[in-house]
Amino acid sequence: MWTENWSGWFLYFGGAAPYRPVEDLAFAVARFYQRGGTFQNYYMYHGGTNFGRTTGGPFIATSYDYDAPIDEYGIPRQPKWGHLKDVHKAIKLCEKALVATDPTYTSLGPNSEATVYKTGSGLCAAFLANVGTSDVTVNFSGNSYRLPAWSVSILPDCKNVVLNTAKINSMTMIPSFSHQALNVDADSTEAIGSGWSWINEPVGISKDNAFTKPGLLEQINTTGDQSDYLWYSLSINIKGDEPFLEDGYQTILHVESLGHALRAFINGKFAGSANGNSSNANVAVEIPVTLLPGKNAIDLLSMTVGLENSGLGKTGAGITGPVKLKGSKNGNSVDLSSQRWTYQIGLKGEDIGLSTGSSSQWVSQSDLPKNQPLIWYKTKFDAPAGNDPVALDFTGMGKGEAWINGQSIGRYWPTYISPKSGCTDSCNYRGAYNSDKCRRNCGKPSQELYHVPRSWLQPSGNTLVLFEEVGGDPTQLAFATRQTGSLCSHVSESHPSPVDMWGSHSKTGTKPGPTLSLACPFPDQAISSIKFASFGTPNGTCGSFSHGKCSSAKALSILQKACIGSKSCSIAVSTGTFGDPCRGVIKSLAVEASCT
Repeated sequence: MWTENWSGWFLYFGGAAPYRPVEDLAFAVARFYQRGGTFQNYYMYHGGTNFGRTTGGPFIATSYDYDAPIDEYGIPRQPKWGHLKDVHKAIKLCEKALVATDPTYTSLGPNSEATVYKTGSGLCAAFLANVGTSDVTVNFSGNSYRLPAWSVSILPDCKNVVLNTAKINSMTMIPSFSHQALNVDADSTEAIGSGWSWINEPVGISKDNAFTKPGLLEQINTTGDQSDYLWYSLSINIKGDEPFLEDGYQTILHVESLGHALRAFINGKFAGSANGNSSNANVAVEIPVTLLPGKNAIDLLSMTVGLENSGLGKTGAGITGPVKLKGSKNGNSVDLSSQRWTYQIGLKGEDIGLSTGSSSQWVSQSDLPKNQPLIWYKTKFDAPAGNDPVALDFTGMGKGEAWINGQSIGRYWPTYISPKSGCTDSCNYRGAYNSDKCRRNCGKPSQELYHVPRSWLQPSGNTLVLFEEVGGDPTQLAFATRQTGSLCSHVSESHPSPVDMWGSHSKTGTKPGPTLSLACPFPDQAISSIKFASFGTPNGTCGSFSHGKCSSAKALSILQKACIGSKSCSIAVSTGTFGDPCRGVIKSLAVEASCT
């Protein structure tokens, strides 16, 4: 039993987006059943969204898409969904033999193996595996089989290949997002930009239930996870002759924290910030500050970004010290860690329910404050037209949380940029998978688009509330609706025929060959254009196909005639269909289409 076959991996704030090629995932599934497996479960099969404060980690992003066969928006991810469907259909064709007997194993050469399930009554199913990273040709039961690297061929009758895990018959769909500005509610007096309203979140202690304790408290035990936020506040008296002061009243504020993020304020003004990451949540920061004669307020806002969801959960969070004031040149310092600190769990705005947008304290003026920390924003908007899945693009904002009609769509953090290196345009699926092997979107925000369920939206009069921690411009927010940009498929003459055609030769007397199929994803769509078609030796991948050294001159017109105006189409991948542009070469058909 296999309880977690990872379809991909989760996204961290500050990390590039991981993915797992379907050829590798299909190989893992087929190998499991080849070797006698009885039950396997995908984690995840349907991607999702960590709404509210439900993310784990810490630092796991709001999107939990996981590169799953069904994506975060509920749309099949192709070709992953379709190819895995074909894999399970192929295994199902072997079911009677698999459950009737134990397998026998035979080596077919280095890194190659045959597994046969055969009964005395004549049932027979076989799996031929190549666990190496180079293609091989093997002999099995008197026949020759070409096995691509890191692949399994499934033979439901021990003779004919119904599927090879490295050869994909399913089409590819490239998603696209169409951006549009937030549309103001036609019945509202508020207009986007001029109609945004706001409330400043107080710096430091502002609630009656604040309390004072000696020393620095661990955050999670203190807050009970009621909020991401815990204020640590201290008042100190400065005479001017302290040894840690330099050049008048200049000094360094040194803060160490278990994480996950920190904002520092001196006398009500923002002084500096720092945050950890998924590998090391700890924060250590030194902030140059200027103190004043007399009383000075040090207010430190500590933030969690999800809690540990594996292991024993003993790491903790928050400012556990030391907290010091120290000279940058003379090395003199004073440790403030054991002082009597005042604590406030959560924000005042959380307590008075600003997330619902219903408070009477909202300020509406033409000079909307932008790029300032600790501020709540509110506006009204109309839902985007149509039925396409919806996301909010948070480009222009810093870090915080957002609510629509009182429901939290989660933490946003578009300013946390992924590393510039470590990504690949095309990940080699051959060889063992790990979470760092295949990544994309290096040097970009880990997450810009945040899923908004259509079921949360009204046609008009929707309320959007933001709490912005570090500063941003809410007027830059935009909707993005998820659409299908292109459909593609690339099938060669060496591909098996589609799994659904298995057994058809017994009815027709003709063995089917490889077939390329396209289908629009939604019932009201039809194929409207063929952007690319080449039969021969085409290069590239979906969205960047190009003609190779040989290409049939008839391919484009044949595809246009067969597909345009139809919801779906299928065409045989053969010289009988397209002619032979280059004899003696295994040819393939590559097609890119669009639906409207």
